[in-house]
Amino acid sequence: MLQPYRTVLSRPGTLAFSAAGVVARMPMSMVAIGIVLMVSDLYGSYGLAGQVAAAHVVAHAVCAPQLARLVDRHGQARVMRPAVTFAAASLAALVAVASVGGPVPLLFLTAALSGATAGSVGALVRARWSHALDDPREVHTAYSLESALDELVFVVGPIVVTLLATTLAPQSGLVLPVVAMLLGGLAFLAQRRTEPPTALHDVSGGRLDVLRSAGMIVLVVVFVAMGAIFGATDVATVAFAEEQGRKGLAGVVLAAFALGSLLSGLGYGVRHWVAPLWRRFVLSVVLLALGVSLFFVVESLLALAAVMFVTGFAIAPSLITGNGLVQELVAPGRLTEGLTWVSTALGAGVAVGASVGGALIDRDGASGGFLVVVAAAVTAVVAALAGSRTLRRGPGSPGRTTGSSVGAGSA
Repeated sequence: MLQPYRTVLSRPGTLAFSAAGVVARMPMSMVAIGIVLMVSDLYGSYGLAGQVAAAHVVAHAVCAPQLARLVDRHGQARVMRPAVTFAAASLAALVAVASVGGPVPLLFLTAALSGATAGSVGALVRARWSHALDDPREVHTAYSLESALDELVFVVGPIVVTLLATTLAPQSGLVLPVVAMLLGGLAFLAQRRTEPPTALHDVSGGRLDVLRSAGMIVLVVVFVAMGAIFGATDVATVAFAEEQGRKGLAGVVLAAFALGSLLSGLGYGVRHWVAPLWRRFVLSVVLLALGVSLFFVVESLLALAAVMFVTGFAIAPSLITGNGLVQELVAPGRLTEGLTWVSTALGAGVAVGASVGGALIDRDGASGGFLVVVAAAVTAVVAALAGSRTLRRGPGSPGRTTGSSVGAGSA
């Protein structure tokens, strides 16, 4: 089962950049829940906590595609070294402000500055894989590996942050992301041999050029809705665990969600599928939505963890096929930017879900947060089904490179 993964990781430099990439993107599973835990404890409001987390994620969603555009033009290391350093410093400033009970506007400012400069490590890693591998089947395996590693990050991250924040100090959960951002990010960017070449002639269009593809717009909308599912689930799970008198177990429950996705991602990556990529994407989104809708009716942490684990099996296929469709829809020289658009769309949805979910939790308890999860799930399904014909037709512009499609050649 693991042979396809051994094959792609045996290529020169791939194991090193993939491993560094795991450390560098640990913060993506830690920062949002870390902010929620810290701010809700120190300032006494889930609504404020969700809003500060949203400020971080929205800033990331707005600025990461622009950073990715610069990366495609000037190179990963040249753009992201100063950006990552500033992002870590801003996150450390957020912790300092909260620790002294500083003004609320400073919480929003430091959170936003950190998000604006963090970039999308997942997109950088996947762009390196696309540069390192020529066989579409191997690219499919590599993307599946990275999605599984994403879920490993989401298994470990929430548990560690929750344990630190609930056993040491509320702000201690954000210290580790600062360290991981610096050490992992700079180690990844130091590996210049596997860095994709710049493509000046392919990135001369307008800032929204990647979104000229109707298929990309469909993907962005669906990923925003999926992100709202995850963001609302984060804050609602913390609130539900607190209502059950076991707040410290919130990270464990969220880890069950990610563990299901991790296992499905590993299994998904060793198969080469007959069904077209767009159909697998739509089906995965529908299954994810059906599963998360059950969160609203569970009555215990154990039941919630069990439902999350099973539902998690739909996450990785949704993300893998979504990222694979990006390769079909954008030009090779804009791949980092295209991957970043769907990544930041997911992040923007997380911000919306966390913010709206936090406000409803303050009013109605955890059930209000899970209601947001259901609403986001319905939105994701409607958008995926409505846009299925567009995804099936592929791009309407000459940016497509069918030979490099993740789904190409799968049988």
